[in-house]
Amino acid sequence: MPKVRHKPGPSAAETFDSSNTYTRTFDHSPAQTCEAARRALLSQGFVVGRADADVVEARKYFQQDESHEQVEFRAVCMPALRGEQQTVVFVNAVLDRYTLRKSNTSASLGVSALGSVSLPIGTTEDSLVKVASQTLQDPNFYKRFFSVLERFLPEEVERPAPPRPAGQTDLFPVPLVPQPTPAELQPEPPPAPAVPDAAVPVP
Repeated sequence: MPKVRHKPGPSAAETFDSSNTYTRTFDHSPAQTCEAARRALLSQGFVVGRADADVVEARKYFQQDESHEQVEFRAVCMPALRGEQQTVVFVNAVLDRYTLRKSNTSASLGVSALGSVSLPIGTTEDSLVKVASQTLQDPNFYKRFFSVLERFLPEEVERPAPPRPAGQTDLFPVPLVPQPTPAELQPEPPPAPAVPDAAVPVP
């Protein structure tokens, strides 16, 4: 009986759970929260490449001997769908590791009779080659980021007016009346007292 070969599972050991490692909720608006995220990343030496009202992307470089590391950080600010909190922040950081590789290049010598001839002697060129890439999963890394983000949140909280349900209209629309100018609000002079009629002689 032939053996049944099972297909290998996915290489990424991903376990979906309800932890809040990559998310956090705030009372501020998405624009205020993403602006605080941008300032938090700048304060830690990140280079911000994109800063919108709902998305912030930044990167930071590290050098260790011949190993080069790069951290790409992304924060997305979205309105909360339920609850009293106003904004949900989703964060993600990817670490790319590069190493220095040397490659030999042969020199070309032009000869009129033979054309171009490649000689074994040449030069060496150094180039960075990506050797690893992974998503940072350390909860303390993201916890420290959220702590710095909270320090840059403004004291005043923006709270937009709640949207009107679809299809709801005013039963009795009120026309807009222009407001009077200050000149029109001046009190009118009192009316002149009535002059009694002249006495009519009695015959």
